[in-house]
This record gives sequence, structure tokens and C-alpha cells, in this order.
Amino acid sequence: MQPSNIAVFGLGYVGSVTAACLASLGHRVIGVDRDDHKVNQIRAAKAPFYEPGLDQIIESTVARGLLTATSSTVEAIANADVALICVGTPSERNGNLGLDQVRRVVEEIAATFAGRTKPLIVAMRSTVFPGTIEEVMIPGLGNHAGVSVVSNPEFLREGTAVKDFMEPSLLVVGGTDQAAVKYVAGLYEPLPVQPCLVALRTAEMIKYACNAFHAVKISFANEIGALSQTLGVPAQEVMSTLCRDEKLNVSAAYLKPGFAFGGSCLPKDLRALTYRAQRLDLKLPMLMNTLESNQQHLERAVHAVMDLHSPRLGVVGLAFKENTDDLRESPVVTLLESLIGKGRDMRVWDPHIRLDSIYGSNRNFLLNAIPHIGRVLVGELSEVTSWASHLVLTQVPSADVMRQIQASGLPVLDLARTN
Repeated sequence: MQPSNIAVFGLGYVGSVTAACLASLGHRVIGVDRDDHKVNQIRAAKAPFYEPGLDQIIESTVARGLLTATSSTVEAIANADVALICVGTPSERNGNLGLDQVRRVVEEIAATFAGRTKPLIVAMRSTVFPGTIEEVMIPGLGNHAGVSVVSNPEFLREGTAVKDFMEPSLLVVGGTDQAAVKYVAGLYEPLPVQPCLVALRTAEMIKYACNAFHAVKISFANEIGALSQTLGVPAQEVMSTLCRDEKLNVSAAYLKPGFAFGGSCLPKDLRALTYRAQRLDLKLPMLMNTLESNQQHLERAVHAVMDLHSPRLGVVGLAFKENTDDLRESPVVTLLESLIGKGRDMRVWDPHIRLDSIYGSNRNFLLNAIPHIGRVLVGELSEVTSWASHLVLTQVPSADVMRQIQASGLPVLDLARTN
């Protein structure tokens, strides 16, 4: 890709690192900030703050004429191909995101459009809640014919920001204008990363998902560490050993939205862990609320099924997950119990469950929860598809089962989120 002219709005940690590193890739970059100190520091080939490696990159790119700075939006936008918004989005008192700086920069950029003929891509790099670009940024830019808007969230950590930029773990660009999306992704072409090209709101949400996941991981490790320490167990050894499992623990396993969890292990072990913590006067709020979170997800599923207003519901899946006949603490059983109690007419099929062949704790759990399960549990999928007016999918089906479901032509509520 040919070098581009890039205006970077905001010369804080994200903006300064972004501007300097893009310049190091050969682009012509001008940083924009209302703070004269930051502008003057860049012009003097110095970093406005300490970040390992940033001083050297700024010194080099300024010397090569690839990086400069200004306080003038008009000057910055005049020859720009791309404008990257990197301003702060601090928390307001109520926890909402503060968008004052975003609105101001968008307004200043829009004010430069009169008489402009050169195309411009405006990319949001700041962290903003899903929908912000559509609801704030695009209207603020006035839907100018020559302006395209994309989301390009940053994934930089203070203290390692330069390394994170030059060796990215993730590159996301979202938008409706595919040419603009690909153009912005192309700015990072020399870097060793495959870009993820997605929709606008998806890009915004990915950033929040990443940060929330990092916070959850830290909190999880600290809670396990606190319990381990209280029990006299070496916490670092516990977590370092946990991380050696890259198939289930440090992996994509379990990180797909779907139905609530159940089975003989997860609910039981969470209850035992949090019970023992309470006996030790140890508060572990994240672990203690995990079962409640699971219950809330199950209740959302009940509401989704009730909202169908369908006279005949066919439920595909009864065990707590696919490829098993284990019914213990199956969320599907809880779902059916609730729906039957609300008077819904249904038929249920599971490829691995026959009422006359289950026994022991499986049978006891099912019959205690749904004494009349024999009235709704059928032996063939065709008995469901030929009777139902709507299907509810609670497990990931086999390819053959999915073909039969699709061939039925029935509408499907996919609680397993197979797509």
C-alpha cells in the first residue's frame, strides 16, 4: 500500500503511540491536540510522556519528516486521507461514557468540509460503546458524500504500547463501506497480523469484550489466589499449572455464546468452592455470582421462548449439552419445567435419550423435575418436526440433525447459537 496522509486527533498515550508508529511504517502523520505542550513536544522530536521506545520512534520519524503536530484541525485535515480519533472517553459520575471530546473533534472535523473535494475516512480509535459511531459520529459529520466512517479500536497497554502496536495481537476494522474498511486495514499492512474486518457495532463491541475479559481474568486469578492463600496452597503454582492447559483453559473453548451451563461438575463445584470460602469469611464476589449469572441467562431463554406465542413448541435437546445423555442439572430440564408450568404445549427430542433406558440419578433427576416427561419426550426427530409450529434448539446438533431441521422449514429459536 502507498503511504497515506494521516491526521491523528488526540496526543495522549493512544494517539501519540499511534501517530509515531504509523509514521514509522512510512505514512505521513500529523498529530492534533489542543494542548500546546504535547504539540511542542512532538515538534521537538520528544514524547509528551514516558512510554518505553516512544522517544526513539518520535525522534526518528520527525527527523525523516514523517511526523509533525499542530493544534489546528484545518491544517491537519487539509491534505488528510484518514483522520484517526484518539481522544479520551472518560467515565461520567454515573458510569456512562463521557463523549464530550469525541463530539468536539467530530464537530471540528465537520467544519472543514466546506468546499472539500478530496475523500476522507474518519476512523474511531477511541473506546466507544456500540452504536456511538452510528448515533453520534456519523450524524455529527453531516453524512458528507465524500466522507466514510469506520471503527478501528486500539489494543494498546500502557508500558508496552509500542510493542503492542508493532507486534499486534489483534487488528479490527469495522464499517459499512468495505473500500474504506480495507483502506484503513491496509495502513497496518507491514505488521504481522491478519485484520478482522467486521461491522461497525461489532468492532465497537469487540473492544469492550476484550477489556471486560481482561478484567474478569484478573479478578478470577485474584479470587483463586486469595482462596489458595487462605488454604495454604501456592497460588502461583495453581494458576501457572492452569495456564498450561491450552486446549480448555487458555483457549477458545467455552468462549462462544450459547445456552446456560449445567451438568454434574460445574454447578456442584462452584457451590462447594463458594460455600467453603464463606466458611473462611472470604468474599469472592465474582465466583459467588457465577451461578446467579447462569440463572439469569436461563431466565432470558425462558422469556425468549415465551415470546414466541407459538401453539406447539418442538424442543431439540434435553441433556445438559450435546453428545451426552447426562441430565443432571441440565438447564433444558429447568427450561421445560418452567414452560410446562406456564401451560405451553411441547414435544422434546434428544438423540441420546430414551425414557425407558435411563436409570439411576439421571432418571431420578428428570422425574423429580418433570414427573410427566413421558407425555412430551418422543423417540424420533420427525415426531417433533411433523407436529411443531416452532423449534427450540438447546444443543449444537449434528450435521445430519441440522439438515433435517432445515428441511422441515420450521422457524427456529437457536438458544445454542450454532451460527
